[in-house]
Amino acid sequence: MVSAEPDLVLDLKGLKCPLPVLKSRKAFASLPGGALVRILTTDPLAGLDIPHFCQEDGHALVAQERDAGGHVFLIRRG
Repeated sequence: MVSAEPDLVLDLKGLKCPLPVLKSRKAFASLPGGALVRILTTDPLAGLDIPHFCQEDGHALVAQERDAGGHVFLIRRG
C-alpha cells in the first residue's frame, strides 16, 4: 500500500453493499479535487464496488489491498 498520508480515512467496516459506496460518495462530495482518501471495508463485494465507483465518478484508484479483515483502498478524488 502506498505510504502517503491520506486527507481522510473512512472506516466502513461492517457495512454491507451498497452502503460502502453510498457513504464514500457522500464523503467525496465534500472534499476538494486531489484529496487522498483511505477506505477500509469488510464487505466482500467492496473489492468490485469501490473500483467501479472510482471509474464511474472519475476518481483515481491509487492502491487496493486485501487483508485478513477485508479491503483497504487508497483513492485520489477526481
